[in-house]
Amino acid sequence: MAYDAALKELSALLGDALTLSKPELDQHARSESHFPPTPPEAVAYPTSTEEVAALVRICAAHGCPVTGWGTGTSLEGQSQAVRGGVVVDFSRMNRVLEVNHADMDVRIQPGLTREELNAELRATGLFFPVDPGANASLGGMAATRASGTTAVRYGTMRDNVLGLEVVLADGRVIRTGTRARKSAAGYDLTGLFVGAEGTLGLITELTLRLRGQPEAISAAVCAFDTIGDAVQAVIDTIQMGIPMARIEFLDTASVRAVNAYAGMHFPEKPHLLVEFHGSDSGVAEQAEVFGGIVADHGGADFAWAQKPEDRSALWTMRHNAFYAILALRPGCRSVVTDVCVPISRLAEAVEGTIADLEAHDVTGPILGHVGDGNFHAILMFAPEDPAEEVRATAAAGRMVERALALGGTCTGEHGIGLGKRGYMEREHGEGWQVMATLKAALDPGGIMNPGKLVPGNG
Repeated sequence: MAYDAALKELSALLGDALTLSKPELDQHARSESHFPPTPPEAVAYPTSTEEVAALVRICAAHGCPVTGWGTGTSLEGQSQAVRGGVVVDFSRMNRVLEVNHADMDVRIQPGLTREELNAELRATGLFFPVDPGANASLGGMAATRASGTTAVRYGTMRDNVLGLEVVLADGRVIRTGTRARKSAAGYDLTGLFVGAEGTLGLITELTLRLRGQPEAISAAVCAFDTIGDAVQAVIDTIQMGIPMARIEFLDTASVRAVNAYAGMHFPEKPHLLVEFHGSDSGVAEQAEVFGGIVADHGGADFAWAQKPEDRSALWTMRHNAFYAILALRPGCRSVVTDVCVPISRLAEAVEGTIADLEAHDVTGPILGHVGDGNFHAILMFAPEDPAEEVRATAAAGRMVERALALGGTCTGEHGIGLGKRGYMEREHGEGWQVMATLKAALDPGGIMNPGKLVPGNG
């Protein structure tokens, strides 16, 4: 077996916390993406930073690849061990270490999920706002610079990580950032590791910014005749400075899927789902102004959801839209992709994508975070039909080309991983080579998550 010497030393270090069990290797061979399984040689379950550092030092000495694992929900293959080696599963490093109520921050281990953190915080009046939909680990969310439905108001992981503890490729442990809300002290190392997808080191601790739980929350859903009408309503709302907490878009095909999956009865038209956070009077005023904007753009079937159970049902429907779409064609797989464009070009990007999918016979419902110009397509294909998979993959590529031509990016939140490395040079030019230079400086042996994100990575 490859890396036998490294595995022998790791077994002595970790004991039963290192496994070569085939079922566990298979479990850690895949993600929620369309990429084929790539099992590692071993899976490690460390319980401390010291164990992670010792593990990395052993792997570095033997040139053994190291891939971090949170919950395996990545959509571009970031957590798959494409060069084998050891997957480091952080599920046993999942504690809340310190809550600082007065400063509204928290120190945690990387295996803690966002839902677990918010359950711990429930009695404090604080919450962590970044919500990518999946109950992802917070370490994985930082590594992929995750965002989600609430980013339009609260920002992405980039905006909510104050500091990190990171094990580098040679086993050194560094701390980045502080609990201060700003700093002018040198390079922004926290920002460097947030979004590095584990290619520069393993995150073993995070300090996160928290927010106060809003006094009042109100949500609504409304239908529009066209995508352009829905998007223009969003643009007008943003330009008026109305502080939306969430504003989500579902195209007609996504609404049809949700209706069939959840027994809903929404009109089969493009829909917006919105949510406002604030005081009772503030939320009421925001809702009234937004209702007027919707009416100006021909919005119909406008319904508010103010009871917690109604809001929960509304956002559960949105988060389950992926599974609802897959249920349209049982047995099919999907290329799940995202792009992000300037909001003023969003309708053009979405309408162009829909026309392209129709022209190339690709089934691909569209939904997304219209408040920040980010949208997703679930491009479905039958596993037994290679030609259909080729059409779906090609359509995803054209989505990216369209987004870049409109001044956007190849991914707003899914990240690069395996799936989008081919677009990095087009988007970043020589900047992509600078990323490779940073990678080589911090990981000269190329052991940290090889095959991902940067050119020449393993």
